[in-house]
Amino acid sequence: MANPEPSTAAAAEPLPRPLVEPKPRKPAGPWLTLRREVPPWQAALMGLLCSFAFLALWWYVTRGIPEERIIPPSKGLSSPAETFGSFHSLWFDRALTRNLLTTLRRLGLGFGLAALVGVPLGVLCGCFPRVQAFFLPPILFGRNIPVAALIPLTFSLFSIGELQKVMFIFIACVAFIIWDTARALEEVGSEYIDTAYTLGASTWQTIGKVLLPLALPSVFNSLRLLFGLAFGYIMLAEVVKFGDEAGGLGDLINISQRRGPREHVLLILLIIPIVALLIDRLLFLIQAELFPYRYGGLGILHGLVRAVLHAWEDLRLAVLKGLRGLIGRRSATDPTLPDTP
Repeated sequence: MANPEPSTAAAAEPLPRPLVEPKPRKPAGPWLTLRREVPPWQAALMGLLCSFAFLALWWYVTRGIPEERIIPPSKGLSSPAETFGSFHSLWFDRALTRNLLTTLRRLGLGFGLAALVGVPLGVLCGCFPRVQAFFLPPILFGRNIPVAALIPLTFSLFSIGELQKVMFIFIACVAFIIWDTARALEEVGSEYIDTAYTLGASTWQTIGKVLLPLALPSVFNSLRLLFGLAFGYIMLAEVVKFGDEAGGLGDLINISQRRGPREHVLLILLIIPIVALLIDRLLFLIQAELFPYRYGGLGILHGLVRAVLHAWEDLRLAVLKGLRGLIGRRSATDPTLPDTP
């Protein structure tokens, strides 16, 4: 006789619980906890330890007399003492300050021009898909072409001189600025657009007073990061200089590599990231002050900008009101003039 099938109630009964409850895993320790926030002093200490480790490794491979070193000076690597000892000649004999200012001027002009062109085009691309489709081929071309390939092109178009170096930075950066600005506009939620339209805003009012203010923190942050990238591009642009002009840091590296002293190459390679880091921190400070709700600044620049914009808006409305009143008075005295709109 076949066994009867188990009842539905018996089949639905839960399995017996284990005798020992599993214990939650404890963190592996403060050093191995995933994504745990590090105190500022610990972050600074770890950075110093890494820097000292690199200096120790540099000293170890270049210690002793040149003939017995692991990496001899003929390979282009001098000891730390020899490298830092040549700083006096780099500062005074090679005009380090003048060349650094020349590099920063070229970088500021080229990147500033790229921002003036790229940000408005990026805003249009981020707001209107047809505009983005129109500019997509040059944007993809500018983002994917090797930067070194632009050097002969800029030589052919702009000859050798300051204009060539400025335009090299402009061409190398403008496509990235357009793309990142468009992405920042597209990341703004559509609910803000719907709310603006519901309140009666026009298309351009929605762009200027809703989309652009919400996207500006991301746009500024992208510009800050791209400026550091452009600092590396300027070294390629300064391979050739014209006449007796200051060649910039790139020209100093090129001459030091060919004629010496080789220690100057290492010094300039150490100076460039230090200067770039200082500029980046300054830009981040400005960024935090402009957008304190996003980056935690005091908001001094943010309040100043808001005050200037409110004053400009009040002045504009006052001028428009005065013009309308003037037209109204003239219309009242001269019946041939049209009525006040």
